[in-house]
Amino acid sequence: MHLLRHPRNAALLGVIFIVIAIIYFVVPTALGLDVTTYDIAAGTTMLIGLGIAMAIMAYVLAVGTRGE
Repeated sequence: MHLLRHPRNAALLGVIFIVIAIIYFVVPTALGLDVTTYDIAAGTTMLIGLGIAMAIMAYVLAVGTRGE
């Protein structure tokens, strides 16, 4: 059985990175750590972009794989 039997499950892979991005943004802000806003915003933006890219990549791989 293929890991991503249905291509719509590929979105779950992207959601993981978006959840990590939210945690990455909330934790330093809530704890008041000495991190510049630009660093937090840049990291959050890159993690969201990575989540979108991973979801698209997983979808393409799931659709292109022959069913067994």
